[in-house]
Amino acid sequence: MAGSGERARHWRYAELPGVDLLRARYVRKTFVRHTHESFVIAAIEDGVEVFHCRGADQYAGAGALALVNPDTAHTGRAGVPEGWRYGAVYPSPEVVAGIAAETTAIRGTPGFVRPVVDDPYTVGLVHQVLRAADEGNALAADTLLRVAVTRLLRLNGGALPQREVRTAGERIAARAREVLEERMAEPPSLEKLASELGTGPFALLRAFRDLYGMPPHTWLTDARVRRARLLLDAGGTPAEAAVAVGFTDQPHLNRHFTRIVGVPPGAYQRERKNVQDAWQGLS
Repeated sequence: MAGSGERARHWRYAELPGVDLLRARYVRKTFVRHTHESFVIAAIEDGVEVFHCRGADQYAGAGALALVNPDTAHTGRAGVPEGWRYGAVYPSPEVVAGIAAETTAIRGTPGFVRPVVDDPYTVGLVHQVLRAADEGNALAADTLLRVAVTRLLRLNGGALPQREVRTAGERIAARAREVLEERMAEPPSLEKLASELGTGPFALLRAFRDLYGMPPHTWLTDARVRRARLLLDAGGTPAEAAVAVGFTDQPHLNRHFTRIVGVPPGAYQRERKNVQDAWQGLS
């Protein structure tokens, strides 16, 4: 990434299936409210990151980890003028559940209790995972990832509360999400969506925000970027992905993709292609 010394690499290592990797330095970068299907384990090396999560601003400085559970709305920005430098791993819920079942006594769906943990030792482990992946050391990368996740679950783990849709408003919000997923490329207006669901626009807005932590239009942008990632992973071009998910053009996708993922879609896809080529070279 160009400008102000900002740089980022978002990639996968074929020998760590179900895990995304990131190494980045950001100064002026601001992540808009978004979610991940995976866990976020971000190890801060220098500076401070501020991220709004669970109703409050959370501060993670050097030697701390920013931890976000799947499908949890959050933001991200620098907490000091010089920004922040960090490495992150994004293990899928299945990866974390498998580790938790083998190494902890957590009952139910495992997750993190607090969004920030000060633990320089685990920060070091995360950076060792990234280094091992860079070096193609599969044994070290897999081992260190398991040690890091186990340590965090023992320090800060618990069973995630099950999100049960109970009230009429929650049921309407869940149905609205289904409609937006089905009609992502051509979504209805808020008024039309509310009318289809038999409620008012403001009632729908409140219910959706209460259940998912963001208004429907913000959630839709997030969902479009998620689906664009899948299309890029499958080999589609950024221009094709943009049209398929409902963005007006590729620059529109580029802008939102970079604000949520942290790198442009072209750079994201190139790293994915490198992993695929590596696999083919080994086969």
